[in-house]
This record gives sequence, C-alpha cells and structure tokens, in this order.
Amino acid sequence: MRRRREEPGWLHGKPPPRWARLAPPVALVVLVFAQAATPGDIELGYFLAGLPPVAAFAYGAAGTAVFAGIVLLLLGVSSLGVGHAQGADLATVAVVALLSVVIAWVRRRRDAQLVSVRTVAEAAQLAVLPPVPDRVGPVRCAGLYRAAQRGTLVGGDLYDVRVGPYGVRALVGDVQGHGLAAVGTVAALLGAFREAVLDDPELVGVAARLDRRLLADTVGSAAPAGSTGSAGSPGSADSAGSADSADGSASADGSGKHPELFATALLLEFPPGLDLVRILSCGHPPALLLRASTVSEVAVEPGPPLGLGLAGPDLAVVADVPLLPGDRLLAHTDGVTEARDTAGDFYPLAARVPALERDPAGLVEAVWQDLVEFTDGGPRDDVALLVLSLPEA
Repeated sequence: MRRRREEPGWLHGKPPPRWARLAPPVALVVLVFAQAATPGDIELGYFLAGLPPVAAFAYGAAGTAVFAGIVLLLLGVSSLGVGHAQGADLATVAVVALLSVVIAWVRRRRDAQLVSVRTVAEAAQLAVLPPVPDRVGPVRCAGLYRAAQRGTLVGGDLYDVRVGPYGVRALVGDVQGHGLAAVGTVAALLGAFREAVLDDPELVGVAARLDRRLLADTVGSAAPAGSTGSAGSPGSADSAGSADSADGSASADGSGKHPELFATALLLEFPPGLDLVRILSCGHPPALLLRASTVSEVAVEPGPPLGLGLAGPDLAVVADVPLLPGDRLLAHTDGVTEARDTAGDFYPLAARVPALERDPAGLVEAVWQDLVEFTDGGPRDDVALLVLSLPEA
C-alpha cells in the first residue's frame, strides 16, 4: 500500500538536489572568468561575497567554510586579479562568511532533528494503520490511503482486514473530521474492530462494539467540561448520542458542550468455505461489485452511523452477496466520490472504474491517479480505497 505524497527528498533525510550543490561552485567559476574578461575598472569580485550564504543551504559547516576561505582568498589577495577588498570591506565579507558557516551548522542539526522526529511520527502512524497485506487468509487485498493533511500518513479515514474464527473481516470507515485531530478516534475504532474480529460471532455485534467505543470516547471527552456524575452516566451517553446539532456538538449536561464523535463504516465478512460476502453498512457509501466488465453498487440498506448509540440488531441489516470467480469488491470513503473537478462535478467512480486498471493489485493506484487528474491536483479530503476478492479457484 502506498500512502506517501510526493515530497522533496531532503525532507526525508536525503542529500540536497544536485542543482543546489552545483550552484555555488558554478557561480564561483563563472564570476572568476567574468572578472578576468572585463576591463580593470569594472569589479565583479564582490559578488563572490554572496556565495557562502548560498552554500550554507546545500553544504554543511565544513563545506561552507571551504567556500568562505576561497572567497576570502580571492578578494583579499589583489595579485590574483579577482578582487581588491581591504580593511573594513574584507572584514565585512569575513563576518558574512562566518555567519554562513554557523547557519550551515545549525541547519544540519535541525535537519537531523527533523528526520528523527519524522521517522518516529511515521512509525507511530504506521502502528495505528499498518499497510494491508496482499493476502489475508483466503482473501486477496489491495489498499490505498491518502491523508488530506500534507506530511501525515493517517487522517480521518480507516480500513483494516483481519482473519479470525468467523472468517475474514474488513472495515472501511470515515470518522468525523480529518487530519491529526481524528487520529485518536481512528486508533480507538481500529482497536475495537480487531478485538471484535476475535470475539463477536456476528457483524451486528462488531458494529455494536464500535458504536460503544465511540460513545465511551464521547463521554470521556465531556467529563472535564460537564458536571461530575451526569457526564459519566449511561443516560448522558445516550442523550449525547441522540442529540442533533448543526455544528456537530451536543450538551453533556445542559451547562457545557462537547463534540460528538461520529463515524460511517462498512463492515464486510467472508465466511469460511462460502463463496459470498456479508456486508453491513453504518451510513457509509456502498461498495462496488466488479464482475467481468460490469460495475454495480452493492445494494445494502444503510443503518445509522456509529456513535449515535443506535447500532444493534433492530436497525442493522446484513446483506449476503454471492460471489462468482473473478469478482472484486471495491470499498471506498466519501473522499473519493465527493471529490470535485474545476467545474464542480463529483467524481463518477462507478463510471470510471471499467476503463481503469483491471489488475486487483493496480486498480487502487489507477483510481488514485485518475482522481488526481480529475480534481487537478488531488482531493482535499482523506481518501481510502480497498479492493477485496476471493481466489478464482
């Protein structure tokens, strides 16, 4: 699974680009030859004083010091015919050169710290949402994730595929909000899902567990602001889950407000030994069934989103979808279908999939590239794509 946006290499600890390292020596040679080719009354040597600061952006302290020494030599030794700096002028150039060396040293230290912090952050994010393997039990998988917030690997979307005693189960979800603010909710849902894969025999039970997880987090976030007693009581959890608000917040006890936690989710289950998939939708966009050259939405009656306290057997509807050899299921989040082009039109995923890559391992990447072209640079929301299929044999 590929989730990283294209970014300059030096942000990942790689050396600066070649042009940045070649610029100072090339400018040095050009200025020396230009001075030699100009009449004696025109002096270009003082342009050399700008080379050490430029070198500080691409070289370390030692490399910058070398450039600084060469510049001081060319400007201070008049017999070389490049410059005639003396006294205060030469001292000024020397101060600029010294500051450039200090800047280069500080920049290298900051770069090393940035690489270290970024490595730790990426490891933490990948621990929350690890890449989906190519195969989980008998199910073939291919996933793609793109976070809306630049420089992050995890946003407000989530997915996972796990094998347990009741078959292979998959989750695709979208929590309220996106970016780093939603990562905690994503981690909580994924943890609850991984436990449910092992413990709950029915998809309805999995959805109920996820719903309880969000309700518990909502009550926990309300406790510091609300009154003691009512914020932590079961009744307050139900009232917080059922209260509607235009700005996505509800009152914990009548005196304070706290944000409610909502999430849409699509749960899929591949029972062992059966050529079918069971699907339960909690207010999530329907999955697409790719069968031969046709693409159709899987008809599943959606239930309420998670976090409202309504997930359970009374409102959840589980649909059994028979699978033929070669069938594939494409689950996605609304970051795909709600992406717009420059004219304001939504991305027609179902209409575009047949013309894209048919290999399960390459379909998600083909959809992403097509989505980037359609939106002229990529959507502004988190995007998650997951393709699942059973072996043809």
